[in-house]
Amino acid sequence: MHARRLLIGVVPLVLVATACGGEDASTSTSDSGKKLDKVTLTLNWYPYGEHAPFYYGKQQKIFEKHGIDLDIRAGQGSQKTVQATAAGQSDFGWADTPALLAGVDQGVKAKSLGVFLQTTPASVQSFDAKGIEGPGDLKGRTIAGTAGDALSKTFPIFLKKNGIGESDVTVQNTDPAGKIAAVISGKTDGLLGYASDQGPTMQDKAKKPVSYLRFSEHGLNFYSNGLLAGQKILASKPAVAERMVKAVSEAWAAAAKAPEPAVAAMEGASEQLPPKTVLSEQFATTLTLLHTAATEGKAPGVNTEADWQQTIDVFAEAGMVTKPKAVGEYWDTKTALKG
Repeated sequence: MHARRLLIGVVPLVLVATACGGEDASTSTSDSGKKLDKVTLTLNWYPYGEHAPFYYGKQQKIFEKHGIDLDIRAGQGSQKTVQATAAGQSDFGWADTPALLAGVDQGVKAKSLGVFLQTTPASVQSFDAKGIEGPGDLKGRTIAGTAGDALSKTFPIFLKKNGIGESDVTVQNTDPAGKIAAVISGKTDGLLGYASDQGPTMQDKAKKPVSYLRFSEHGLNFYSNGLLAGQKILASKPAVAERMVKAVSEAWAAAAKAPEPAVAAMEGASEQLPPKTVLSEQFATTLTLLHTAATEGKAPGVNTEADWQQTIDVFAEAGMVTKPKAVGEYWDTKTALKG
């Protein structure tokens, strides 16, 4: 249904393009007669609050302004989004940087065009009543995690930085979709998740306040979600990639100034769309993740080599990157926004 809705939304543009003639399947024409490049963007998951800027950017014609007819598609996890983008099944992807690093490590031909969530939302999430207010409160607790994902791989580093032994905390291997249920049912004291995602949903379902023990506030930060492209499109359509980066940055800046309208623009995006109150809280949290100290005050999506290197180092330590490469092997500096 999600895919059908998006296709229905672009039918008028496609019909205009056909009527005008002289255009191929990769272009369309706007109502004002402007030629647009048809571009697909695959998200990291089904739409949730973090994705509001893309829908707002479409609604406000920001992508159209940059010559782009954007088709937003739901994803099924960052790893699959990275692979699909590298394979050319999607022009661009929105995915977690650890998944990109791991993919490139395995030979996947994709590069980041800029990380937008530069402060990790990684956190231990629990109900306030559990009293997990600091890292020391994790001792003797059971936390739901998913084996092999970025959260579970970096959690031992977080514990080490805070003087806690891995044996002091039990991580119960749980399917990603079952982590919230594990906490609500009392099977675990908390879960490893993203502050911009699971927490607001868990709070809405249980009607109980949720606390967040953020990695970034206790000595461990690394890059999270960002825009990426396959190396094929970077080589064959560099101008389109450059315009896409600028459009995405402008859409995020506009949405940050108008969070309520941005969230409202998501209406009808997916049958799995969370309630509006959850979307609003998810997006409000997302807006706290846009910068590091090095990029504060700069446009969304402007990165620094030092922040990239720090992220690579963290995931090399976590074992998700076995052969660390130079920053330029992961981040396309030619196309990226300049600070």
